[in-house]
Amino acid sequence: MFRRQRSTDADSPPEAGSHASSSTSAHPTRKGRPTPSRREAEAARRQRVKPSLTKKEARKRQRDAARTERDASYRAMQTGDESHFPERDRGPVRRYVRDMVDGRRLMTEFFLPIMIVILVLSLLPVPALVQTITLVWLAAIALVFAELAWLAFRLRKGIAERFGADAGRGNLFYGIVRATQLRRLRLPKPAVRPGQPPRP
Repeated sequence: MFRRQRSTDADSPPEAGSHASSSTSAHPTRKGRPTPSRREAEAARRQRVKPSLTKKEARKRQRDAARTERDASYRAMQTGDESHFPERDRGPVRRYVRDMVDGRRLMTEFFLPIMIVILVLSLLPVPALVQTITLVWLAAIALVFAELAWLAFRLRKGIAERFGADAGRGNLFYGIVRATQLRRLRLPKPAVRPGQPPRP
């Protein structure tokens, strides 16, 4: 009787559940893909935070950024905040040129309005008036050229004395263009009144 009991115990197979649980605990289920590197994980995180834009969205964002920058520059030129001036208006040399032009009363700033008036009057069918307007037009051109030549000489001399000969290019043209604009339309806004010297 004892022999049959022993053989029955020996012939019985091991329980499947205990073997499966032990094998499962010993070998956990794998993900089926390699673990991403730190660089790949960081790139994926940035992609989730800032998703890629389409071409249309990128162009719209660029236009919005450019418009914001233009608005900031315009406000800065109205208020005199030189830290947000456009590149062409930055620097002590350009500030000196603006002050030199704004500190003088120039007929040159009225040149374009005068030319418009002369053009309109020259269309009138009055020969005597047309001859007079022609003389006025020639005199205005001569006066403007003489004034611009004098202004260029003063600017060149002042820039050389204050900043040296290597102060950069384009400063004379910058001053001449500003001189041909009406004072109230100049940007950046004039910081000195007529008769005042340039700021130190």
